[in-house]
Amino acid sequence: MSITPETPQPPKRLGLRPIPMLIFGSRWLQLPLYVGLIVAQAVYVVLFLKELWHLISHSFDFSEQQIMLVVLGLIDVVMISNLLVMVIVGGYETFVSRLNLKGHPDEPEWLGHVNASVLKIKLAMAIIGISSIHLLRTFIEAGSIGSATRTTNYTAEGVMWQTIIHTVFILSAIGIAYVDKLSNDAVAREAHGGSHH
Repeated sequence: MSITPETPQPPKRLGLRPIPMLIFGSRWLQLPLYVGLIVAQAVYVVLFLKELWHLISHSFDFSEQQIMLVVLGLIDVVMISNLLVMVIVGGYETFVSRLNLKGHPDEPEWLGHVNASVLKIKLAMAIIGISSIHLLRTFIEAGSIGSATRTTNYTAEGVMWQTIIHTVFILSAIGIAYVDKLSNDAVAREAHGGSHH
């Protein structure tokens, strides 16, 4: 008589007490926020198509500088849309629930090692990119004095403040990355020191 080996049973998950379960379950309150961001992204898609049609229909009437400004506007919309994707996908995965995308051919490369710290740095870099596009548009529009492309009156002080704010964004991102590196180094040293005990 052959004895079949027993298959190991998965460990039973302990049920949470009511208060911890309520606190942990409150993360689902963020779901409407992420759905709202998806709606905001749909609005940006409509805006992009509208600007693209505007560019195509007036391509022969626009000067090179006007075309450059419209294209920068399109790039701006795409970068903000990328930022929205990072917040929606990365934020949901980090703070609400797993998406279980392992093995999916379209799984984003950065999602495999995303956590709150990585997400924070990626968002900071995306904001710097968006700010760079805005600053470039400001320089182009401010330089087109007397041109039809100049839709906004820029003062030297306004351009200076926009440049200062952009610089603050860059310094903030460097600070976030440096603090993150310090904390990672501390964790690595602690793990390395604990392995010798």
